[in-house]
Amino acid sequence: MMMEIKKLGGGYNPQLQTSLPEELRCYDPEKETDESSHKAFVTTFPRGFAFEVLKVYTGPPEIVLKFRHWGYNEGPFKGHAPTGDLVEFYGVAIYQVDEGIKIGRVELFYERGELLGGLLKGAAIDSSAMEAASSCPILRNTG
Repeated sequence: MMMEIKKLGGGYNPQLQTSLPEELRCYDPEKETDESSHKAFVTTFPRGFAFEVLKVYTGPPEIVLKFRHWGYNEGPFKGHAPTGDLVEFYGVAIYQVDEGIKIGRVELFYERGELLGGLLKGAAIDSSAMEAASSCPILRNTG
């Protein structure tokens, strides 16, 4: 499953698909690679981007749950300065698991604008500031 996700461009690219016209996309999953997607989110959320299970509605083999995905915008994102604000969104996930509780399929339902809107609040910054943030030796070596 991880190789399939990697082929699609990383963990966030499949989840951030959109039908918006290209000129309106602040994050274009069709142009992002596994590396660029990973770098964008690790740089933006240097302390992590938590996935919190709030409520489990059904048990195996189909697990339905409500989640919160959250972190603090402490690094630049796609040309926007960090704000330090909490960025969060809520959604519902459906996991199909086998007898060994191995995940076979995942469906996530949420509003992608809740995530991306929170990342675009910061002032526009130039590419040299973006490069300086991404040259941090700690963040650069996370993946």
